[in-house]
Amino acid sequence: MPLRPARCYTHFSGPPYTRKEYIPGVPPPKINKFEMGNIKGDYDLVVELVAKEAGQIRHNALEAARVMTHKYLSTSVGEGNYFFKVRVYPHHVLRENKMMAFAGADRLQDGMRQAFGKPIGTAARVYPKQAILEIRIKKENLEKAMEALRRGASKLPIKTFVRIKKIEK
Repeated sequence: MPLRPARCYTHFSGPPYTRKEYIPGVPPPKINKFEMGNIKGDYDLVVELVAKEAGQIRHNALEAARVMTHKYLSTSVGEGNYFFKVRVYPHHVLRENKMMAFAGADRLQDGMRQAFGKPIGTAARVYPKQAILEIRIKKENLEKAMEALRRGASKLPIKTFVRIKKIEK
């Protein structure tokens, strides 16, 4: 199996670590915009990017996917002709037990003793068949929406597929 990016934090086991009121020094997530485009438009389809497997998506990967998808949609379809939404939020706080890697570091560190770790970022936990990104669009722009989601999916560390739903009027 080929190695994929972000393999250190992609898989998870155990409960999420989310209680930020008890965790000092949690860095804020890079993603801060979750809805873009025209929210009040009259759309025919919902095109979703859906997770095939369970995993964690770091906040910077979510932001990269958001920027990539939004940029392609705004240039190809036009700003007022779609509504784009990021459906997951990075609640889970990631920790790292920082190790020193220079000569003489063995005298300064304790290895795995009390290796709880310091907060280094946040991640969104996703499960199979859960929507990550969503685009509402007219029928004639379906191919462009699918291409935008394909480009956004290339920034994510888990396998995904595109699901299309009709909006009932």
